Parts: sequence; C-alpha cells; structure tokens
Amino acid sequence: MAENNIECNSVVDGNVEEVPNKKIIKFNPPLYKQRYQFVKKLVEQHQPKKVADLGCGDVCLLMILKYQKCIEELVGVDINEGRLKWNGIEHFDSEDLAKFPEVVFGYMSPAMIVISTPNSDFNSLFPSAVFRDSDHKFEWSRMQFQTWALDVANHYSYSVEFTGVGEPPAGAEDVGCCTQIGVFRKIAKAPESAVLEHHGEHVYEVIYTTSYPSLQQMDYCRRVVTYLVYREVNRMKRRYQVSLRQHELEPESADTGNPTRKFISDPPVPVLTEADKAMEMIPQPFCIGDKFYVPLERIIAYPRLGHICGNVEKLREFLADVVELNCDGSAVKVDLHDCGDY
Repeated sequence: MAENNIECNSVVDGNVEEVPNKKIIKFNPPLYKQRYQFVKKLVEQHQPKKVADLGCGDVCLLMILKYQKCIEELVGVDINEGRLKWNGIEHFDSEDLAKFPEVVFGYMSPAMIVISTPNSDFNSLFPSAVFRDSDHKFEWSRMQFQTWALDVANHYSYSVEFTGVGEPPAGAEDVGCCTQIGVFRKIAKAPESAVLEHHGEHVYEVIYTTSYPSLQQMDYCRRVVTYLVYREVNRMKRRYQVSLRQHELEPESADTGNPTRKFISDPPVPVLTEADKAMEMIPQPFCIGDKFYVPLERIIAYPRLGHICGNVEKLREFLADVVELNCDGSAVKVDLHDCGDY
C-alpha cells in the first residue's frame, strides 16, 4: 500500500497545464445515468440480497435499486453528513485512500465491489486539462487505476475486470471511456492479516436509518403496484383532458359576435408523445361517458410495472379488490373528471 500512497501523491502534486479550447463533449444519456444503469444491470444479473452504496450522495442510485425485487436491504454510506455528497475514491487524500481497501475489501469483504472513477486519459478531449471537480484530490489514468486495482485485488483475494462508460468520440478511441470502472469479485476468504481489527471502536456514525420494506413482501409489493398504476393512469388522464379541452369548444356559427359554443360529441384521440408513438400497437386509453379507461396491456408496458408484475395476469391479481376495473377486468376504470381536476 505504500506504493499506492506515493503514486497518489505524485498525481495530486503534479502540474496541470491548460490546453486550447475544444468542442464540448456531451453524453447521451448523461454520464451519471450511464453509471447508474451499469450498476442496475449488474444487480439484475447477479440478484444480490444486500447492496451498499459507498458515497451515496443524493441517494439517486438507491432510489433506482429499490425497485429490484431481489434486494432485501439497501445501505447508503457517505462521509458528508450535511450534504450527503461524495462521489468516489478521487475525493480522498492519500491517507484516506490507503485506508479504503483495508475497510472495504478487508473488513466489509463483500462478494462484489464496483468502483468507478474519472479516466484522466479522457481529459485531453475536454476544453481544459483540469480536474473535473474542484473537490478532486487526484484523477487517475487507466494505467494508474489498473495498477492500484490489481494490487488491491491480489492482496485481498479478489479478481478484477476493467470496463467503463462514456464512449469517446470517433477518432479518439485510444483515450478510453470517460469513466473507468473496476468490477471486483471475491474469489477466496481474505487472510486474517488483511482483516481490519476494530477493538470495539465505531468506524461509522449512523446518521439516518429507515426500515424500507422489500418488494418480496406481498402486501408492500401490492401497495407499490397500486401507487404506480394510479400515477400512470392519472398522467394519461390529465393528458387526455388537456387534449379534450383544446377541442371541446368551437364556434356554433361564423358570426363572431355570437359567443355561443357547443360541445363536440366525439372526444378526440389523446395527443401522443414520441415515447407513446412507439407503443401505438398497444391498446390506447379511451373514454365512455364520464369514465376513463386504461387497458392493463398499456399499463404493463410501463417499465417499472412490467418489471415488478411481469404480465397482465399478475397485474390484475395485484389490483384485485383495490382498483376498479371494467366488467371483463381488462382495463382500469376511473372518473374522467373529479374534484382534483379543477
């Protein structure tokens, strides 16, 4: 670990040179969303029961992962009590960085560890070669990160695979991804010499705890599904109402002095967004009298509901005796107008 400290200091104390202005690089989806999606896919693939986010910041990742049915416990850890904002190992100074493997790999010793950090090789594509965040103490090149990671993995009996998110633009592939990622997998029990001894001392201070139910609990899962269904139905109903109000009144005659207007008997088809157009083959919401109906086939197409329920039959089972359905149970039925709409 002494070698890691020396390397870290050389990065922190190195000179940073300005470079000429360059075209601003934008990622689609944004880089932070790509990192979240990377972790989400790992969770879906490996189905862990417990997940801890070290440097949870604004807990956005935890909010995403709470919908994974396999997870029974989510833990967020951060060093900033006030703002809960810490983005990764590049916010450490050399002393803290030396303790990080001992605590995480040695004491916690989870089955899998995912570490993401900026790739300084990519910085040459940015307008200026400075650190990406004013709080960064250092930023590693791919060689520096991989050297550190391989040393840590070897010491604590982990394997490590390197990847990244944020693909470089065409012609600059040699700089690698904007964010580099190391995925560590435990291959054997860590030796006793590598395990951190605490002697009764408290390493972490508990700032906030909550007992968040698991989606594996049927009653809670049903409440989540019901909430998501009502939210999606109300969203579609509001969009329908906006479309309806734009078309329901029209002049009765060409006489501009006559303010009399009439109601169009046939309500218009709801205005679809670009996302909805991709779902045109799925049954659309419809209105009969003062009732608004949303087919279950359309509701199950909502990603979170599709993930939780899996199919229309399971969705119908969740909604039984909780949400009003039409006669054949194929659609959710709600009032087109209610007090909350005015």
